[in-house]
Amino acid sequence: MLFSLAYGTKIRDIAFIEGHRSNYLVGYGLVVGLKGTGDGKATLFTVRSIANMLNRMGIVVDPRRITVKNVAAVMVTAKLPPYAKPGMSIDVEVASMGDAKSLEGGTLLLTPLRGADGEIYALAQGQVIVGGYEARGQGARQIQNTPTVGRIPNGAIVERSLPEYPQMEEVFLYLDNPSFSLAKLIQDRINAEFGQNVAQALDSSTIKLRVPQGMSVVDFLARVEDIEVDVPSVAKVVIDGRTGTVLLGGDMVINPVSVAVGTLTVTIKETPQVSQPPPLSPGQTVVVPRTEVQVEEKERRLVELKGATVSQLVESLNKLGATPREIISILQAIKSAGALRAKLEVL
Repeated sequence: MLFSLAYGTKIRDIAFIEGHRSNYLVGYGLVVGLKGTGDGKATLFTVRSIANMLNRMGIVVDPRRITVKNVAAVMVTAKLPPYAKPGMSIDVEVASMGDAKSLEGGTLLLTPLRGADGEIYALAQGQVIVGGYEARGQGARQIQNTPTVGRIPNGAIVERSLPEYPQMEEVFLYLDNPSFSLAKLIQDRINAEFGQNVAQALDSSTIKLRVPQGMSVVDFLARVEDIEVDVPSVAKVVIDGRTGTVLLGGDMVINPVSVAVGTLTVTIKETPQVSQPPPLSPGQTVVVPRTEVQVEEKERRLVELKGATVSQLVESLNKLGATPREIISILQAIKSAGALRAKLEVL
């Protein structure tokens, strides 16, 4: 069983009203102000975008003469919340399209965000905040996380609202996680709250609500959302593969399973040598390549996880010396083996 102790939860946290949903927006824009980490000249659409932008501002530039490295072409995405009105601010995500090295320190220029119908619903602009970095020199570089993806908190302003749903006598309630037992439980709780049969469970995810006479839809749904239901907690493991973050639920249990982690490291070292011919000889000075390859496999002990909780799992993985990336692989392997008694969600 994935369920443990039950806890009181309001209906608004486990279900949503018909039409109460977010809508995705997308746009194409330019991030400027980068420290030489933008797109190269080979990224033609970036160069063409810069030229078109300057032309709209009255500055005519030949695209073949543009060699700016402080600009990157990006895709801008956002979620328009339900019932969003013009003037509201929403967060946006920015991701590089070309060969930019990093978006750190850049500023997104005014970018229209369109919906699936092609209409502009928001305008985005602002400074990009990245969750990683890249440092490089002539012979080495170091990268942490993904510096080519960033966010702009409250970076877009809504310009157009979604069509509003007309007032109806019947409203549908949808469960986030379909369950016949939970749908029946919510139906009974709503009917008990209003003292009449206003809720009817149609299937494992749909509950039909009938607005009582003399009550507005807003008042009725407000009372429905505040009704508490005893919902069993679900053990869940959330993995963010982009940043290497693992979130473990406290009630997670693991069936008996053995885990061994082995790390194979291959090191290739180039040491060129110069071959110098004797004086006054017809030979030529040449560079002779010299390659040294080393393969190292670290030995790890086999650890048995039996009836482990979260704290026991973390302790066992620390004994293995596992890194966050290795922990992600271990959890996915345990889930594939059927030993992880929890839901595994990968972001």
